[in-house]
Amino acid sequence: MKKLVPYLPSIAVLSAILAFSLWNDAHMSSETSRWRAQLDQADALVQEERWEEAQAKLTESYEDWSSRQTYLHIVSQHGAVDDAEAMYRRAMAFADTRELSEFRAELSDLRDQLRLLAEMERLSLKNVL
Repeated sequence: MKKLVPYLPSIAVLSAILAFSLWNDAHMSSETSRWRAQLDQADALVQEERWEEAQAKLTESYEDWSSRQTYLHIVSQHGAVDDAEAMYRRAMAFADTRELSEFRAELSDLRDQLRLLAEMERLSLKNVL
């Protein structure tokens, strides 16, 4: 036991980092799943020609997304977060002009970008190496 004592602070720090990494993975997956579900709902609404409700759902998703910006910029790559931000804004512009194919394509790209954000935070061998 005496030989382990000098290593206890290092083990504690590594354990804390591992715990945070696991929590961050679960939290990011939860957040991005919620945003993607909101976008799925907006997509379904626009397919039913319910543009106002789709815009409201997209706005709700964007506001939810915006409220997490500090966290996202701390734990994620800024470029990936900025790309998703630009996609949200383009989707809102396409919703304003009611361009169905462009709106749906942008939502698809945005959902994929959100999936990528969660994947980038996942604790995996690919991300560690």
